[in-house]
Amino acid sequence: MTAASEFVLVERPRPQVALITLNRPERMNSMAFDVMVPLRDVLAQISYDNAVRVVVLTGAGRGFSSGADHKSAGSVPHVAGLTRPSFGLRSMELLDDIILSLRRLHQPVIAAVNGAAIGGGLCLALAADIRVAAAGAYFRAAGINNGLTASELGLSYLLPRAIGASRAFEIMLTGRDVDAAEAERIGLVSRVVEPADLLDTCYDLAERIAGFSRPGTELTKRTLWSGLDAGSLEGHMQAEGLGQLYVRLLTSNFEEAVAARAEKRPPVFTDDK
Repeated sequence: MTAASEFVLVERPRPQVALITLNRPERMNSMAFDVMVPLRDVLAQISYDNAVRVVVLTGAGRGFSSGADHKSAGSVPHVAGLTRPSFGLRSMELLDDIILSLRRLHQPVIAAVNGAAIGGGLCLALAADIRVAAAGAYFRAAGINNGLTASELGLSYLLPRAIGASRAFEIMLTGRDVDAAEAERIGLVSRVVEPADLLDTCYDLAERIAGFSRPGTELTKRTLWSGLDAGSLEGHMQAEGLGQLYVRLLTSNFEEAVAARAEKRPPVFTDDK
């Protein structure tokens, strides 16, 4: 095992297979920048590691990733001297890079969804090529629950392509949880397995894929995604990010959502700061 940081671990559990583990279980592997910056760097390294044919991405503990960290967001690099709006844009671009890096990897990526995949965590799972869930996993498009938009990090682009428009609209506009059984039924995940079998199931899939020709698998991944792309994911993500920042900066709804959660009461959202 090697560590890109204490929060991102890399293993080679089987030949030609790399396992990346988000390793901040006490925060349910939330997307603090202390986690996301090393994840971005690991993805860049693995992309050009020709000994790796397939990547498995998972989380330590009971969560895959709980999305934004509302208590300890970590440090964003290269933002000294920026105003708050520019800081927000730079932060969003860094997270966008994670999603785009997963899509651009030469190797197919399997998300081993071991637990909660919330907000940005759902986006991470959707950016993978294949998703396998443990029986206790669940998914939530959480932005709407936080007084923001549910559209972030490509979610409003990727989710309809995974499960269809009507289901995506309903899940994103209600902010409800989707359990593993429903996720399998609607095509959000390929299959559901017992927690103890999750990683071995993903490794078996990875080994099968790695048994085929390298250009065959890499070009299949590329053409599948290009076939799904009616427009530009990158341009769509920029529009999402601007909408999210608009709501975040010009209302106090996010602060109200965080306070309400801490006080165990329903949030009361308003439209002005």
